[in-house]
This record gives sequence, C-alpha cells and structure tokens, in this order.
Amino acid sequence: MDGTDANNGKYKKFAKPGSLHLTAEDIAPATDEEKRQLFMMRESVTYWKDAYRRFKKNKVAMASFFVIVFIAMFAFLGPVISPYAYDQQIRGDERMAPCYKHPFGTDAIGRDMLVRTMVGARISLTVGVFCALIVVVIGAAYGSISGYLGGMVDNVMMRVVDMISILPLTLYVILIKVFLDTGLSSIVLALGTVYWVNMARVVRGEILSLKERDFVLASLTIGSSAKTILLRHLIPNAMGPILVTMTMLIPQAIFMEAFLSFIGLGAQPPIAEWGAMVSDARNYLRSQPQLSLYPGACIMICVLAFNLFGDGLRDALDPRLKT
Repeated sequence: MDGTDANNGKYKKFAKPGSLHLTAEDIAPATDEEKRQLFMMRESVTYWKDAYRRFKKNKVAMASFFVIVFIAMFAFLGPVISPYAYDQQIRGDERMAPCYKHPFGTDAIGRDMLVRTMVGARISLTVGVFCALIVVVIGAAYGSISGYLGGMVDNVMMRVVDMISILPLTLYVILIKVFLDTGLSSIVLALGTVYWVNMARVVRGEILSLKERDFVLASLTIGSSAKTILLRHLIPNAMGPILVTMTMLIPQAIFMEAFLSFIGLGAQPPIAEWGAMVSDARNYLRSQPQLSLYPGACIMICVLAFNLFGDGLRDALDPRLKT
C-alpha cells in the first residue's frame, strides 16, 4: 500500500499510511454522484396513486376501460346526434340491410337499429350502475354491522344471508319482478335486493380483519363511537374490495337485465332493450341475422369489458401484488 487512493481521478496522501488517523479530507461528506451509485430511492406515493400506477401498466384493463368509455359515449351521446328516434317508424325503409343511411339496418316496421342499439346500451348501463349502487349501500351497511358487532349478532345476520343464498337467484329475481310493474325501476329494485348478498360477505370479511388493527383500538381509547369507527375508519379502508365487487356486479346486472327482457319481463315496447331486441329478431335469423347480431354482440362486449376491467382493478388494489 503506497498511501494513495483514487478519488475522481486525483490522488491524495493519507496522514500516516497504515494508521487510524484521518484527515478532514478523508471524512468529507459523499457527493450526490457517490450517493446515487450506492442506492436509488423510490418516490413515496399513496395507496391510491400506487394502485393507479399499477393499473396503467395493465394493458388489458386499460383497453377495457376505454371500451367502457366508448360504450358510455355510444349510449348517451349517440341518440342525441342521431337523426332518428328509437321508436320512429320510417315508411319505405322496412327490413333494410345495413347501408349508409342505416348502418345497422332496420327492423320489420322500419325502425333504425343503430339508434335502438344505442338506447339499449343506455338502459343496460343505467340498470347496471344503479343496481351496483344499491348493492353497495345495502351490502356494505349489512356486512360492516355484522362484522363489527360479531358474536351472536354476526351469526344471526350471516344465517339470513345463507338463507337468501340457497335460493336460485334467477328464479328469485323473476318472482320479485312478477309482483312489481314492468318499468326500469322495478328491474333495478329486483336485482339490487338479490345481489347484495355477495357484497355483504366481502365487506364482513374485510371488517373482521380491520377491526383488530391498532388504529381501531386507538379510536376506542379516545372514546369514538361505533358509527364513527365504521364510517371514518373501517369502511374507507375496505373501499378497495368494495369497488372491485361493485365493478364485478355491473356485468351480472346487465346480463340479467337482458335475460329478463328476452323472456318478456323487462321494459315493454316500444322501449329498446338489448334482450328484447334479440328476442324480437328470432323470427328473422335467416333473412336478417344482423337484427340479433348487433345487440347480442353489444351484450357480449359490454359484459366482457366490465369483467376484464374488474380483474385489472382487483390486481391494482391488491397490495400483495405490489411491484
């Protein structure tokens, strides 16, 4: 050892080679470049920002999101700019094949299929979103109360959920729908009073896990009420699974609404619904297959897009998948 050391291309002498005595130059703070060579710090982000970053990396989920946005624009802006009404019967244009004037063709009484498909998308999205909101309100309230109180109350409330779960949901929805009117509000109410069961179970499981955390004990120590703990601490921390479950419920509600319309329990004519349009087109499958093709394809694309979007949202909000 010759008592020299390289530092940025220059050599410096130690006080005494082989000794423990150091000069002020030897203990000078490291430069920024030297620090960057040793480690790289990661920018601190919040839970939601980190979830958004992971969601953007999921190409399938992002593509599904843009498809959903396009369907929403197709549903709510399309009928506004269309020159035809969904119930308008155009004389002389009956049973037309797809053309420039009618891109989706017309049905047997001359109604434009494109605008009817747009209105059907509006109805399906409205039913799906409002049904999901009802499910969140009922399921989150029921599940959070059951999970937080625990004990005998939890057992009784969960047995009620089990009793509802063993009933065939499709048959239950049809029975409720039969006793109600045939409007869209009855469809939303019928679906919302059935699909809250899964939401209640998800929320209950999250509340059972979260109520054992230290922040809940701290809230109890300062005298917070059960309502405050649920609304300000537990439910906000369970919003990730709640949002994912709500997103997954929307395609289920859309498909069930189309099924009810297909069997004649949806909104009555002349209102355009995808399921009713497919049902009306059964007699023209050979002569005019597009009458059932377009609404059927819309049902498939919409349900698939929401399912893929929900999968991506679940992956992004799961901290165990953090990368």
